[in-house]
Amino acid sequence: MHKSQLAGFIIDCQNADMDKAAEFWSEALGFPRQHTKDPAEANYELLRTGPNDLHIELQDVDHPSRVHIDIETDNIDAEVARLKKLGARRIKAIKGWVVMEAPTGHRFCVVRPQRARFQEEANQWPD
Repeated sequence: MHKSQLAGFIIDCQNADMDKAAEFWSEALGFPRQHTKDPAEANYELLRTGPNDLHIELQDVDHPSRVHIDIETDNIDAEVARLKKLGARRIKAIKGWVVMEAPTGHRFCVVRPQRARFQEEANQWPD
């Protein structure tokens, strides 16, 4: 058995001034920016949501701007396999997550747990 649920939304920004983009989305959505000094996170701007709220971040990308979702799971391989059975296809692994594409053409990511109450609230699936 493994668990998964919607983790949050990623705002993909192509060729954007990430500082201005983060400022806009922070003000538009009412969530303060969460600055990071980690060089590995240079392509990301986080918005501070509550510990069990949906995760919202901006990502600097080389494809057209769009919004995609993240699905959080305690077993990435099992969740990828479950989603493939539903018709999704695996695109590539990046760092510790997997980029997938739904049968509708929408891209999404399968990531490690993000929200505080993941274990209590996530859907449970047979492996």
